[in-house]
Amino acid sequence: MYFEIEKQAIDAINKALDQYDVEIDRDFRLDFPPNPDLGDLASTIAFSLTKKLRTSPPEVAKDLVDKIELPEIFSKVQNFGPYVNFFIDYDVFSKLLLEKVSDSYGQLPHTGEKIVLEHTSANPNGPLHIGHIRNSIFGDSLSRLLKLAGRDVITQYYVNDMGRQIAIIVCGITELGLNIDDYEGDKVDHKVGKLYFDANKAVEEDENLQAKVDELIQKYEEGSDDELNAIFEKVVSTCISGMKESLQRINIIHDDFVWEGQFVRSGEVDDLVYYIQREGFTREDDVLYIDLTDFNIEKEFVLRRSNGTSLYSTRDLAYHKYKATLGDTVLDILGSDHKLAAKQIKVIFEEIFRQTPPEVIFYEFITLPEGSMSTRKGKFVSVDELVDEAVSRATDEIKSRNPDLSDEQITPMAEEIGIGAVRFFIAKLSPEKHLTFKWDEALSFERGCASIQYAHARACKLLKKSGKDISALEVADEWSPNEAEKDLVRQIAKFPQVVEDCANKNRVHNITQYCQDLAGSFNKFYKSQQVIGSDIEDTRLILVDRAKTTIKNALDILGVSAPEKM
Repeated sequence: MYFEIEKQAIDAINKALDQYDVEIDRDFRLDFPPNPDLGDLASTIAFSLTKKLRTSPPEVAKDLVDKIELPEIFSKVQNFGPYVNFFIDYDVFSKLLLEKVSDSYGQLPHTGEKIVLEHTSANPNGPLHIGHIRNSIFGDSLSRLLKLAGRDVITQYYVNDMGRQIAIIVCGITELGLNIDDYEGDKVDHKVGKLYFDANKAVEEDENLQAKVDELIQKYEEGSDDELNAIFEKVVSTCISGMKESLQRINIIHDDFVWEGQFVRSGEVDDLVYYIQREGFTREDDVLYIDLTDFNIEKEFVLRRSNGTSLYSTRDLAYHKYKATLGDTVLDILGSDHKLAAKQIKVIFEEIFRQTPPEVIFYEFITLPEGSMSTRKGKFVSVDELVDEAVSRATDEIKSRNPDLSDEQITPMAEEIGIGAVRFFIAKLSPEKHLTFKWDEALSFERGCASIQYAHARACKLLKKSGKDISALEVADEWSPNEAEKDLVRQIAKFPQVVEDCANKNRVHNITQYCQDLAGSFNKFYKSQQVIGSDIEDTRLILVDRAKTTIKNALDILGVSAPEKM
């Protein structure tokens, strides 16, 4: 709805600009003022115009306001210093908005852009841990946001089946007699992780086993030993199945799992290396590599080891070439420790392939107050443990607040609240910033995600209590919204604009702030306004229903459920 009235405001400004005998860039947007007392939409156009008219921005803004023919949807236009601010006529606008909000509210028109988004892609040598979860949550939330903003999105998980860590596990099985099923644990990825820990320790202490790992890597890449191939594939598939369970529990599902080995088996890696050699970009000194010093990158990009095998980086390059054929934009979510590798791939795409490089969003790592984790040393907090702890804490909180509830009632509620707390807390900070997970903040029923879920549950309870079919109700013609109603209408109206702005920036943290603002406006309305039994009961029920829908759709971007009971 804001898109329509923003267009009316922009058209009004442009007509006023036509009265000036100057050329000015007409490609501008309007912003939300920081305070509703300053209006609903604000323009900074006076700053651009003042350069042409050579007078102060406040004077230009005042003169511009005098020239604007105000559309009916606005009650007034006023300048505040250099800003030109429009005030919405809520008597007109509110009814139009409530009629427009449907179950798909927030869904923007299809743009035609196709995006291949890779996220998570953790090595399948153990369970996902807290170091991975920020990648998964940000990647999944961004995918949901981009889809709502009209993009076609394919999500991929790149499976590292040819890496040294997998070869170490296979070595443990073939040379040390280790067996995944012999390890304790409810989930297979945890069993694989324990086997990896034992095998890695043995390999570190035995040079012969180290040589065996190298041999296994070479043999698996050659692909001629069917029995060995089957062991590698079973290890990887087993671990991935457990990791999928962890991801699905926190509402994350990938469209495709792409194994790196397929690019070796298909000959794409060989073709890629041959092409780079033929174009004269390679050098050889025991290993085959690309010298990137001319592009201000000191570290060379190794294509092949001395024994002829490819590296992860070579296969990753082939994978990115493949992804580029699937969409208009390739988007990678990577930890900040991958900046060098991403820079190398960017240069190779631009200077050797002459193609648009992948876009990369880097994130800083997340820690618990107790410290960081390491898979290699076997000391880490898994995603499963983190979620179990969140659900356990949510269970305790629910019991303390609602002692009469049964375990059957509490269990699904605690699952929704606990998972919501984890996803929301991790999503609320920009990925470039380091994040320390704080339990008290994440699970706060006053400030955390639970407070937003509770607002949705409140709305559901109120609508159910009314006993009315909301779809059959109509907004009263004489309704003139009071301040609490205006504030809620204003927040609901912002949602599509927030979706577009966040999608254009490829960031989701402002969605969390929007959810909090919307829930805050609803709670103020709920506490201050009588709904059932009021003179405008039907209108207020419709307003509650539209707020409920918007909260649900906003939380869905973050992969957070909207409970009907709490």
